[in-house]
Amino acid sequence: MDKKIRILVAKPGLDGHDRGAKVVAQALRDAGMEVIYTGLHQTIEQIIQTAIQEDVDLIGLSIMSGAHLPICEKLTRRMKEENLNDILVVVGGVIPKRDIPLLQKMGIHGIFPGGTPFDESIRWIKENVKPRS
Repeated sequence: MDKKIRILVAKPGLDGHDRGAKVVAQALRDAGMEVIYTGLHQTIEQIIQTAIQEDVDLIGLSIMSGAHLPICEKLTRRMKEENLNDILVVVGGVIPKRDIPLLQKMGIHGIFPGGTPFDESIRWIKENVKPRS
């Protein structure tokens, strides 16, 4: 039996909009992935600790607040400090096109601005994430 891709869907910071994250989480489950949803108002430290405890393959951040650059910078820095290089990170939500190169430079693997079709995100995950043993 193949191991399922394990994904942590996280809502960092003060962003209080989680409908989209819940819909994405369900679409990922429907595509055969295991999904852990953190709930609202998670700190970077909480996200990292949950990712470690749950042994996830991917962290997906849902950010609607416009704070994606400082949040992603802090997360990727902490992940390097914790030597979590084998966990991919994607971000979705309100992401202006001008910020995509900055996110890629800081180590965000996949970027899915609002309106990205589910099948596109799911295809990217299936092509790029290999479940850890």
